[in-house]
Amino acid sequence: MNTTARLAGFGGVLAVLAAGGFAVGTAAGPVSSAAGTGTGAMPGHATMATADDLPGGLASSRNGYTFTVADPTPEPGRFAFTITGPDGKRVTAYDTEHEKKLHLIVVRRDTAGFRHVHPDLAPDGTWSVPLTLPAAGSYRAFADFAPTGGPPMTLGADFSVAGDYRPATHAPSRTAHVDGYTVELAGDLTAGKTSPLTLTVRRDGVPVTDLQPYLGAYGHLVALREGDLAYLHVHPEGEPGDGRTAAGPQVAFAAEVPSAGTYRLFLDFRHGGVVRTAEFTVTTA
Repeated sequence: MNTTARLAGFGGVLAVLAAGGFAVGTAAGPVSSAAGTGTGAMPGHATMATADDLPGGLASSRNGYTFTVADPTPEPGRFAFTITGPDGKRVTAYDTEHEKKLHLIVVRRDTAGFRHVHPDLAPDGTWSVPLTLPAAGSYRAFADFAPTGGPPMTLGADFSVAGDYRPATHAPSRTAHVDGYTVELAGDLTAGKTSPLTLTVRRDGVPVTDLQPYLGAYGHLVALREGDLAYLHVHPEGEPGDGRTAAGPQVAFAAEVPSAGTYRLFLDFRHGGVVRTAEFTVTTA
């Protein structure tokens, strides 16, 4: 089954269908990011709001659940938060999705400093994770989870890092370089049409054909719409070892963008025991 998701709001909808290998990522091992990963869905599905609701990540509360950051100006080293349920109590029971009970994505409002980590849950319902962000500014955190007995969802909340803020800009880019790897994005996002996207991973010019599974798959894609940071996390069909999913060098997706806009794409892939993130900036035709 292909992955379909819709981003509705501010006049735009983003639907992404996954057609290749995939991995969620970044916290269970060494992580590095190219200059500049929520699940809440079964494999082959993307976590997004319905058309009559806000897109994923734009609201801090939904379906009676609320995402609250413990400190809106956290000190470096620790980031903590809670999820409260319809009864007003902290949620302590979560379904495991892609080997984790919750996926946390953190990015600055200008889409710099992307992080995808997996926090720990304390018995009292407090989530925490070691987190030090390198630059000052306003950040958005996305909690992607499925409470036991409740619907999967993605909630968002803002926080700030003190210091000298220097905004980042992102020119259109289709090639990312990270740790000797080059990842190239082929294909165009065309409003109103399904557009194939292929990401090819090479190391020192040699195609990588032994990508490693991470959280149950080979490649992971997060899309954030510039401006409102509407969030999409895609899970492609197939799993490592199923005979249909290749371990590289290509990771394929098909994207349908019914409205014009600029999107930041973040691809996580694992090789040599390290999860790396390749970043792209794509404007629709």
